[in-house]
Amino acid sequence: MFLSIRLTFLLTFPLLFACKAPKPVAQHTTLVPYGPAFAALWQQRSAEYKALCFQAYNIARFRLNEDLKSSFPKPMAIVTDIDETILDNSPYNVHVALKGENYSDKTWQEWTSKAAADTVPGALSFLKYAAEKGVHVYYITNRSEAERGVTLQNLQRWNFPDADNEHLILKTTTSSKEERRLHVAQTHEIILLMGDNMGDFSAIFEKQPADKREAATKQSAAEFGSRFIVLPNPMYGDWLPALFQYNYKQNIDSILQTQLRNY
Repeated sequence: MFLSIRLTFLLTFPLLFACKAPKPVAQHTTLVPYGPAFAALWQQRSAEYKALCFQAYNIARFRLNEDLKSSFPKPMAIVTDIDETILDNSPYNVHVALKGENYSDKTWQEWTSKAAADTVPGALSFLKYAAEKGVHVYYITNRSEAERGVTLQNLQRWNFPDADNEHLILKTTTSSKEERRLHVAQTHEIILLMGDNMGDFSAIFEKQPADKREAATKQSAAEFGSRFIVLPNPMYGDWLPALFQYNYKQNIDSILQTQLRNY
């Protein structure tokens, strides 16, 4: 069964090419050699992935319509992440995984320079709808300043609203998005935050071990589907380094095997 699935995937690989992991999990992780590639395949080919994205953006539209009935002292805004929230980079992870490699700034920027990422299902139509209702869209991403031009090119390729320098806020000195969110909040009422990683929503999730991330998630339960709109991303995210305290010098294979045995 496994060999059949693996063969199907390898035959499918030439049809693929796009995805991003903002940080390598480990340089020599062998526990699941094709894990990121299979995750990317699920993202690219499963109806379930698309259904979850449509569900997220249907909820976002419902919440937006509710907020439009209210009046705020400042203009309304949506703050959204980019990668795996509105742009699908899955072929990148497939490409590096099947070469036995991990994420690197070099290969990632080779990918983003193509400005070829497709849209996440439901993202474009929702943000266009929001813009038509007078809601501003801010893109807060941990892409680097060097990627500004190609990022705008990719967003403009699909006609995303507010795809300009003013509304694109990239990483500068820190990966934390809190300061950038607060900057937007000075002039706008942020009605929705959208992302695929918990750090896209609040600083309470940042650089926390797995148990504290879970506790913070339970603490924020009422926000999900209300103000926080979460998109599925099985390929990468802070959930994995949280298991080993973000210490990439450890024996990651051993830690992951221990985690699996514990469950």
